[in-house]
Amino acid sequence: MALASAAAENAALVGITTLGVYLSAHTATTGTTGAAEVTYQSGARASITWAAASGGSQSTSNSQTLQIPASTTISYAGTWSASTAGTFYIGAALTSSQTFSTTGALTFAIGAVTFSAS
Repeated sequence: MALASAAAENAALVGITTLGVYLSAHTATTGTTGAAEVTYQSGARASITWAAASGGSQSTSNSQTLQIPASTTISYAGTWSASTAGTFYIGAALTSSQTFSTTGALTFAIGAVTFSAS
């Protein structure tokens, strides 16, 4: 497999992120289908806006907040093509699980979600 230039990696990332990407919360691994997505207390998946791609990676330029119901532990996040339904893109484990004993907001800070082409 040939290595891509940073410019090609950046272009590929921009191609994905300009389609519209929404962030989801999951109680277990997402697998390849977006499994174990939480039923949100209110609202839906959070819309992501992106900073410019650089060096083969691209990070969020806005924070995202999801309303998580009580008695829920979130351990994975995922990305989708739509705020509801849609196509699952990719998921990853959180650095540390977050447990909500009462209904609360799960907030991802600016730059907390990053796509990398390498």
